[in-house]
Amino acid sequence: MDDSDASALVEAALRHDDEAARELVRQLYPLVAKLVRAHRPRRAAEEDLSQMIFIKVFQKLSQFSGKVPLEHWVSRIAVNTCLNQIASEKVRPELRQADLSEEEQAVVENLAATSDELAPDKRYASRQLVEHLLAALKPSERLVIDLLYLQGRSVAEIKKITGWSEPLVKVRAFRARQKMKEQLKRISPEEK
Repeated sequence: MDDSDASALVEAALRHDDEAARELVRQLYPLVAKLVRAHRPRRAAEEDLSQMIFIKVFQKLSQFSGKVPLEHWVSRIAVNTCLNQIASEKVRPELRQADLSEEEQAVVENLAATSDELAPDKRYASRQLVEHLLAALKPSERLVIDLLYLQGRSVAEIKKITGWSEPLVKVRAFRARQKMKEQLKRISPEEK
């Protein structure tokens, strides 16, 4: 979205122009949906969380200064809303092998047995395993792992999105990786 277009839509929406508000939602929805899918808590519906984010965006629209692109401002609101939702769910901090599906257990056994790349039929199960490992992290750790490794964002981009310092991003990523390794060790079959 062009900055001048975004500013015009924001100003019109602030003047209670319903069509401008609809256009903002149309243009920003793909970004919000992507962030919600990436950071959605297990028990929250994607649509409900997206609506909650847009409510916050429109409630705070008068606070948008235009110093940063509208997409960055909305991204920050979306990420913070998702983090707050994750924190409110109090996800179980430990993952056990019994929590995994048969396919996910096969992926863990395969990882323990070989360093070969996963077969295509095991990739979905491996994604589910990663989601289980992520669920055991604190919301801030989950966010940094998702942004850094799953979305491929740079430390500088994560700094802009979250408002954290670069060293804090790096430290949280390191600690999150360590916790994920420990969880994986606990659920991996013992080497014989």
